Amino acid sequence: MDIFYQVVSLLGGLALFLYGMRIMGDGLKSSSGGAMKIVLEKVTNKPVTSFLLGMLVTCMIQSSTATIVLTVGLVGAGFLTFRNTVGIVLGANVGTAITAQIIRLMDVEAGTGSILYFFKSDNLAPLALLIGIILIMFVKGRGTDAVGTICMGFGILFVGLMNMSSAVSSMSDELSTFLVSFEDNYLLGFLAGAGVTGIIQSSSAVVGILQSIASSVGLRLCAVFSVIIGVNIGDCLTTFLVCRFGANADQIRTCLVHVIYNIFAAVLLFAAMFIGRTTGLIGDDLWYKTLNSGGIANLHGLFRLVPAVLLLPLSPVFANIAEKLVPDQPVDSEDAEIEKNLRELDMRLVTNPGLALSEAEHLISHMAEVSLHNYDAAISQLTHYEAARDTRIEQRENLLDRMADASNQYLVALSPNIVLDKDRRNQSFLLRALVCFERIGDLAVNINKEVSKHREDGTEFSESGQAELHLAFDAIQDILDLSVRAFVSGSSAIAREVEPREEVNDELFDVLRDRHLYRLAHNQCTSLNGILYQNIITHLERISDQCSDLAVYLLGRTDDNVNGREHEYVQNIHHSNNREYREVFERAHDRYFNRLSVIPKSTVPEETYAQPVPAAAEASGN
Repeated sequence: MDIFYQVVSLLGGLALFLYGMRIMGDGLKSSSGGAMKIVLEKVTNKPVTSFLLGMLVTCMIQSSTATIVLTVGLVGAGFLTFRNTVGIVLGANVGTAITAQIIRLMDVEAGTGSILYFFKSDNLAPLALLIGIILIMFVKGRGTDAVGTICMGFGILFVGLMNMSSAVSSMSDELSTFLVSFEDNYLLGFLAGAGVTGIIQSSSAVVGILQSIASSVGLRLCAVFSVIIGVNIGDCLTTFLVCRFGANADQIRTCLVHVIYNIFAAVLLFAAMFIGRTTGLIGDDLWYKTLNSGGIANLHGLFRLVPAVLLLPLSPVFANIAEKLVPDQPVDSEDAEIEKNLRELDMRLVTNPGLALSEAEHLISHMAEVSLHNYDAAISQLTHYEAARDTRIEQRENLLDRMADASNQYLVALSPNIVLDKDRRNQSFLLRALVCFERIGDLAVNINKEVSKHREDGTEFSESGQAELHLAFDAIQDILDLSVRAFVSGSSAIAREVEPREEVNDELFDVLRDRHLYRLAHNQCTSLNGILYQNIITHLERISDQCSDLAVYLLGRTDDNVNGREHEYVQNIHHSNNREYREVFERAHDRYFNRLSVIPKSTVPEETYAQPVPAAAEASGN
């Protein structure tokens, strides 16, 4: 039974590790990340600086595994490109050895006076969790939730690692004996080092076991060198297997580079030891030399540092191998077009605002289409659920975030070169428009989450509730189609049709809420379904508001009477006697409220069916 509980504990630690990875990745994706991305790109665009970053981070957090996982998360969140991570991976391998050297020299385990004691994993994990929960629960500010989520994920990840190590700690005596049993068989020594490190998931822990043995009885170089080489391999194999769960192609390649590099390093070290031994460079005195704890640490550091320095120039080769072993996944045509548009945001065009604004508008037009597709996909899930569609909705949301960040940075970069008022007004409009489309995409994801809750609970909306939701969906689909057409065509005439439809939608949603409350009061709807219904209606109403904002911004692009007076324009048009506005309002009102009147009367009060044009609208000629 002891073995059973050890296995359960090990798997529990693995579960925490995976969950921490996921939470940290979600936090990275939800953060705005503009400044962070720029800094990371500048630091990692050269192999040497990328290498130093990986080494420094690993020295600080004392875990090459955690550094690799963090790097994989940054790749998944779009902060780092795959090729920029190769140097970080090589640096992480060296960092873990340097940390061991510093800890040994400063005698960290003897007391808490050293600053490095602050960064020990068993101190850093609860600290990260504490900071994360404080930011999430008690600090209200822009981006604090995202930073808190990253800290929580990081802390949980470390707890998982410590739990896995703890699960095998009771086997330390057996592992110690196993590690030093192959003095005359270098292959088995190598496999022993790799296997034990793969189980414990900490090269520092395995080297620590070797150091403890060396301190008591001593270990000869010939008995331990192959084990330490194996430790370097074992340090990356489990990380590679774990990081594959739910990862995209570039994330898998990042993990794979870790393995590829360590295989090259192992071959290089074995070759160096063989050549040194056969040529006499490594004499018997050194070969059979008994190493103490410091000697083991030095050998481990040497085996980490030398291959990294020698192989750093081969970083592009490692990247090429990883790309061949993990080919690109099939690309959706929508994704391919977006990637093409992102590449066309050429920073060299910022000196020509006219061309640059045209490129940005082209990309934002695709944002409009993607947000429209996500809305359509979200409402389709209510009646025709597909698991693949859920995944695609999340993928589109990530694409929208990328497009919004890229467009915003590009448009802001134009500012010093804009001299014409027309270009400045166009820039302002596009910055506002991209926010509208990003928010529409977010609201579509929110609707999909509400639909998912409804499906997971296994409940059904009432017949009237379903009919009303589909009416609301259609009203939003119509105003979205109209708004996107207005933006893509730049037509003021189409844009003027949006606001009267938005006013009709507001009245429609008020009536739907009244009917919904009636069903709740007469036990024709459960309270849980009632909450979901209300939430969906709220998200739909906010999409309608974004469409209204977009249309008014579009009008202000060319109309001085609207530009800078958008709120005043909306108030005036609602209370004016504008014939065009009134005609669009009445057509939309008749269309939706006539459909509302045929919903089965048995489930709603009779007086709510035939809804005339509101008296206020009649009085104003609307």
